[in-house]
Amino acid sequence: MNAQSETAEKVDEAVTGVTSWWNDPETQDILIQRPLKILLIIVVALVLNWLARRIIHRATRRGIERTPLLASEAEDTPQYRAQEARRQQRMRTLGNVGRSVAVIVIWTWAALAVLDQLGVNVAPLIASAGVVGVAIGFGAQSLVKDFFSGMFILIENQFGVGDTIQVGDIVGEVEMMTLRITTIRDMDGALWHVRNGDIDQVGNHSARFSTARLQIPVSLMADPDKVSRVIEDTAVAACRDPEIRDVVMGTPAMLGPSEFNPTYVSFRLTVQTMPGQQWAVARHLNHRILAALHQKDVVLTAMDSVLVEMKENRGDQS
Repeated sequence: MNAQSETAEKVDEAVTGVTSWWNDPETQDILIQRPLKILLIIVVALVLNWLARRIIHRATRRGIERTPLLASEAEDTPQYRAQEARRQQRMRTLGNVGRSVAVIVIWTWAALAVLDQLGVNVAPLIASAGVVGVAIGFGAQSLVKDFFSGMFILIENQFGVGDTIQVGDIVGEVEMMTLRITTIRDMDGALWHVRNGDIDQVGNHSARFSTARLQIPVSLMADPDKVSRVIEDTAVAACRDPEIRDVVMGTPAMLGPSEFNPTYVSFRLTVQTMPGQQWAVARHLNHRILAALHQKDVVLTAMDSVLVEMKENRGDQS
């Protein structure tokens, strides 16, 4: 009986100890309340992340699909289509950046909230993070500059993916943009990685329109009125060619003689084109104008003048 009583007492003591341990507020906090709070924080972070991505995706889609304010006939112009494609690409880029920022903010909050539930004092962590951030800022000023420059490039819409830009001596098409790096493919096919912080000046050849400028050198012996007439008429006719008519935005402007040289005089002609199409238009016009000048027997160089004189002398002798 004594043994059974002792066993029963020990069992009662064990049950009482377990019960008191389980009913202890600290135990309840560690085993139930904190895990539930951590689980709730994770669930809230997942829901916020999903909502943020959903809202940003919907806003981006609405921005891309929004009805333009221009007249309906403007929708069929090449200029409108190019600008609309550029605007849509910018909206996609801003959407990607917005999603990245939302993910960083939400999960940073979630991590700090979980650490707080685990009993970690996050205030010193935040303070030390500020000190570390200042130290990193001094040690990585160029990196911080790259990120801020990238943000301003996006906000100010200086250029976007698909634009033809000039940065220093580099001229090419933007293939990729991040907050730190802009990737440019130049005309020779080389891929350039340019840090946004190094972009002090940028020329955008894809903004609204471009201008094709032609310099046509002819001999000083050529009749300037005839040369101007031939160049202008040929350029106007060439702009109707199927190869370039969809990328030409205006009528060619003949500006006349612009540069004199002991052996030739240069005639200048300009025409507005679709963004980034000025080089193709200039090549086509140069080809057509050169053929027309030869056909009209316009003296192009000093050697041509000698040949023309010899031809005229032979004609007189015959």
